[in-house]
Formats: sequence, C-alpha cells, structure tokens
Amino acid sequence: MDQTSAHALYDRFLRGLARSPQGVAIRVGDAALTYQELYDRALTWAGSLLAALPERPSAVGVLAGKGLDAYTGILACLFTGVPMVPLQPSFPVLRTLQMLEAAGVEALIVDAEAAAVLEKLRAEGLGLPALLDGDAYGTEGVIAPDPASRLRHPRPVAPDDTAYVLFTSGSTGRPKGVPVTHANGAHYFGLLDARYDFGPHDVFSQTFDLNFDCAMFDLFCAWGAGAPLVAVPAGAYRDLPGFVAAQGITVWFSTPSVISLIRRTGQLAEGVLPSLRWSFFAGEAVTCQDVTDWQRAATGSAIENLYGPTELTITITRHRWSETSPRIAVAGVVPIGPVHEGHEWMLLGDDGEPDSAEGELCVAGPQLTAGYLDPADDAGRFLDREGARYYRTGDRVRLGDGGQLLYLGRLDQQVQVRGLRIELAEIDEALRRCPGVEDGVAVPVPSEQGLTLAAFHTGERVPPVVLARELSRTLPRAVLPGHFFHIAEFPLNANRKIDRRELLRRAQELLGGTP
Repeated sequence: MDQTSAHALYDRFLRGLARSPQGVAIRVGDAALTYQELYDRALTWAGSLLAALPERPSAVGVLAGKGLDAYTGILACLFTGVPMVPLQPSFPVLRTLQMLEAAGVEALIVDAEAAAVLEKLRAEGLGLPALLDGDAYGTEGVIAPDPASRLRHPRPVAPDDTAYVLFTSGSTGRPKGVPVTHANGAHYFGLLDARYDFGPHDVFSQTFDLNFDCAMFDLFCAWGAGAPLVAVPAGAYRDLPGFVAAQGITVWFSTPSVISLIRRTGQLAEGVLPSLRWSFFAGEAVTCQDVTDWQRAATGSAIENLYGPTELTITITRHRWSETSPRIAVAGVVPIGPVHEGHEWMLLGDDGEPDSAEGELCVAGPQLTAGYLDPADDAGRFLDREGARYYRTGDRVRLGDGGQLLYLGRLDQQVQVRGLRIELAEIDEALRRCPGVEDGVAVPVPSEQGLTLAAFHTGERVPPVVLARELSRTLPRAVLPGHFFHIAEFPLNANRKIDRRELLRRAQELLGGTP
C-alpha cells in the first residue's frame, strides 16, 4: 500500500479492501457490493467525472439517498482528491442551493431517485454537470460513467486538504459549512482503531443519513475493518430485533430516540439483541433508563455514549456505560465522558474565565476544524487563549468523578431534534419571512418522543398548514415545528427581551403538558 496515503480518509477503504477484497462493503436491501466491486466502480466514476470536466473541480456534491450509488459516489469523490459534499435529497431545494453555493460545488453525483430533485435545481437556475448512472445519457449536463476513463488509483491528497464538508444550522437563516480535513479524520479514526476491536467479522449498522456526521463513523469504521455496512431502512424499526438478527449486525449506532421508539412498540424485551457486541448512541442526550433498557435487550454488548459537534470531527468524548454510571449521572442523563486524547479543553464560566468545576465546554486540538466556510460565521464560536484555538461548544458541562464530564444542557438557542442540530434562530428567521407574519419564535417542547418544536407568531392569523408549507421550502422536514400558535404580542422578560420561558410554559399548557 502507498504509505503516502496513510493520512487520507479513503485509506480507510483501502485497508478494508486489502483485508476483505471479496467481502461485502455495503449492503442496501437485497443489493450489495464487495470491496473489490465498489473500488472498481468508484475509480470508474471518479475518472469519468474528472475526464468530463475542463478542470479539477473545487468540490463535488453527492445528491443521493442511502443506496449503492450514494456510497459509490462518496468514495468516488474522495478518490478524485477534491472535497466531498453529501447532500440530502429530501431537503428543500432552496436550502440545497445555499449549500452548493457556499461549498463551491462545481459538479454533482446523483442517484436515480434524486434525478427529480436535480430537475428542480435546474429549474432554479443550477447548471452544474452531474454524473448519473442511469437512463439519462445524452441529456445535456449529464455525465455517464465510462470504464475507459477509470482512474488507475486514488489521487493523492495532503493532510490539510478538505475531505468533506458538512452543514450545520445557522442563526442567520442559512446553513453553515464545516470543512473537515483528512488530518482531522486521521486523528479521529486513529483513536478509534486503538480503542475498539472491529474486524471483518463485524457487521455495522448505518442508521444516519449521509449528511449527518455520525454517518462517517459507521462508514469509515466499517471500511477500515473490512466489514460490511448495512443501511437500515425506515421499515426496519417495525421489527428491529428481527432486522438486526437477519443482518447479523454486531455494531449498532443511532440516536437515543431509537431506544424509546422500539420500547414504545414493545420490542425491547430481554435478550432480543444477542448479536450486538458494540452499541453507540449520539446526537442527543441519552438517559440512564434508556441505556439500562437497551443493555437488557443487548446483554452481550458494550455501550458507549458519544458526544461531539461537527466542528470537532464527529465525536470528541465517550463514556463507557457500567454499573457505576447511574451513580455519577446528573438528572438521569448518562455522562459524556472524558475528552479524546491529544486535546486541550477547559470549562468557561459565566464570567468568561476558566472554571475548574462547571461551565461551557471548549476544546482545542487535532480534531478541531479550521472554521466555517464563511469566516463571518466564526464570530463567537471560537476562542483564542494561551496560543491555542478552542471551539466553544455551547454546551454546559460539569466535571465529575474520575474526569468524567457530565452534560447539563445547551447555553444558547441551539437544540437537537431527532439528532439534527438546529439553531432556533434559523427557524425564527424562516418564520419572519412567511407572508403575513410580523415576528416568529420557536421553542423546544419536551415530549415522550423527544423534543418537538412549537412556533408562536404575531401578525395575521396565518393557517398552520400554510406556515408549514412555506417553512418546508427552506427547512429540513425533521425540524419543521409541529405546532403553530398565533399570539397578539410576545411576553417580555425583565430585560425587555422576548420571554422564551413563558412561551415554553404556554406551549406546554396549550399542548396539555406540564408547565
């Protein structure tokens, strides 16, 4: 193997190829590709894309669902040596256009199901060439995979080159791009290699959409081990134990909301997940009760709670569940554990100075990304202190026994809904742009299913269905408010600012919850 590629993210796949050339690399339903088949296909797509373009693109977007084409496209992008931008076909067209522009995407890889989305993008004026392995050959702007253009090997990359770009919610009403370098990934996955015993005998789940950073954990842990990755369809949750058993899944990773979902449907009985060796949860706070119930179902599995924002490359802390975990938990929430080796961290108190006991978690080190695509978005999120640059997570934590960090909640107006991180200010901004609305405020309301969003607005009494339809033009479906309330004027607190706590109380009262 070419040792100069050891830092490259695609080196994870090359390792898997060397270990399991005829083993399954990706399985989606009844379809699958071996490592060798996926390698050959990705090199063909990468070469075809580069051969069809007049010059090397600045970035390539992968507009595809969790099918074989999506995984081929991701690997093909990495093989070209240019930044890969995963795009969710179900996102509103206008939001996707914002991402394409922000990331400087100059070409696309599109699967058959997203071809209709491509046409909508073209109707909005997008003229990017797109590689599509289907029936659209000959259509203007469509690139066909050509075996004659196959690359001989992946293009070399430098450690500081961007491997992929993911987008988080932005308070200005537009998504913020986070470029993750090959060096960021090399440090992260190097730690995971040292920590876990993954191998070709494992089978990994893929529950996350490909534009979610936790999907990269599944993808490159599986490929680095030479193991199969299995895309989990929505229908699998109707009988998750049956699906896990049929697929032979040994490594599970999802948001904690999956636990409550299958518990509500009566599937979380004792010992129903015997194949699992490892279980990981991230994206939301996970309760001790949730993990206790999962452990009872997966008696042979080690369980870890992982935590980390996109800006710190997937996850930056981990807590291994044990019988002592509930004793150090706060408010029944599983600790997030210690910060990864090789990083500096501090807790920033309310006075802006380091606090030894409790405060906002700030982290510096090799997993820290350089900043957002638009430097203007960096304001307030990064902190320079004593020669190091820290990312301010916006999460309040407490230092517990044995160096365990205990999660206490958000400091700002950012929340996580179904694992998707969203700025409430982005929803507020989208509400204000709705015809008839003067001002709008969204609040997160706890429920048995996790957080749900309620939106209050002033101005005209716009029907909720009209507001939902208008918001769906720019906001992902997962974060659309589930409830809309008209209000004559917003309550104000002592500082004459909108009193969000009072709005939350009213929302709980209106929805029949406990204020």
